[in-house]
Amino acid sequence: MIRTIFFVLGLAVLGGSSAQTVIPFWHSQDATQDTIAQLADDFNASQSDYRVVPEYAGNYEDAAIQLASSLDSGNEPVLFDSELTVFARLVEEGALAPLSDLAGELSSEVVDDFYPALWGYGDTSGDRYGLPWNMSVPVLFYNASAFGQRGVEAPATWDEFEAAADRMTTRQTTGYIHVTAALIFETMVVTRGGQIVTDDGQPNFTSDAAVETLEMLQRMVEADHATVRTFAQLDAAVVDFVRTRGMMAFASIAFWPQSQRYDIAFNPEAAPVPKGSSPNIPLLGAQLVILDGASDAQRRGAFEFWRFLVEPENIDTWVRASYFLPVRRSAVDLLQDWYDAEPARRIGLQELENAVPRPRVGAYTTWQGYLEEAIERALRRGTDPREALAEAQRRAEQSQ
Repeated sequence: MIRTIFFVLGLAVLGGSSAQTVIPFWHSQDATQDTIAQLADDFNASQSDYRVVPEYAGNYEDAAIQLASSLDSGNEPVLFDSELTVFARLVEEGALAPLSDLAGELSSEVVDDFYPALWGYGDTSGDRYGLPWNMSVPVLFYNASAFGQRGVEAPATWDEFEAAADRMTTRQTTGYIHVTAALIFETMVVTRGGQIVTDDGQPNFTSDAAVETLEMLQRMVEADHATVRTFAQLDAAVVDFVRTRGMMAFASIAFWPQSQRYDIAFNPEAAPVPKGSSPNIPLLGAQLVILDGASDAQRRGAFEFWRFLVEPENIDTWVRASYFLPVRRSAVDLLQDWYDAEPARRIGLQELENAVPRPRVGAYTTWQGYLEEAIERALRRGTDPREALAEAQRRAEQSQ
């Protein structure tokens, strides 16, 4: 009789365990892994149907490579933190599960609470494939201590930016650290009223705005007012900044937690990106997506986890740890003390009304490699900017 009771209890435990749907979640948030793990634990404890298992999959580029490999082997995650240009490619390739039916369950009050630019990003190709959570905007990081000592203000225009780099350059340091990532170049082009990719999805690397941007950067490098780092040298660029070998750099506002890992002997500050003829800046970050191979239960569980993440109190926790934008207006009230403690934290919110999508063409994940090579040729080898960009344009056109 006792044996029978234990056998029945064992079956109940096994049955309960097997009924729980596991949701593997790959993300690219290195500095906030502990926060994500805690949010997943809190969600898992709040219900018994699903168990989210978060895993850091490397930076956005490394995670995309790992995802491609997993799709070939059938070992892909259920929930994936997809960088915005990769998101466009995954939609075009049919790799993502459509989410309009699940999103349709949200009340109009909840949908209206999302900032339109952030909520709208996940709608593409006539359906919803992305869910907003970790999105940001670029900002200018600068050494406020050194700027103050030399009486230099954070630049608001590109002319002021060049002048500031000149004044902040010494024998020991350069005024600006330029990472040749496409998104930084793209930011500079967008603020000049240009587009890297046209509205009809064609490469636009030889526009006046692109040429002017690369000419400015080349002038700064030739005058020794700027240091050039490739995207692969991003860690070195960070060290350049925190060790005062460079005075300014562009990055996502969500880079702030990364910088806090270093012992910095000066006051780092953030300011809006300098502007040219346009107030626009590109949205950065990612969309949470569900892979097409997910079961119905996994798709439901991943969506429920996202709903948990975007509850205002959980957004409050996330933003304080990550510096990403609060995706819902109702979370901003909870964050007022945090914003008041450091006004630069508000830059993302202030810039949100001017934020525009990055190129939503899957081929751009390839094209931006050609663009980055052109930037490096101009800045490291002295190639004429028009010639370098024309070559990138030709390669992009031929790749279609």
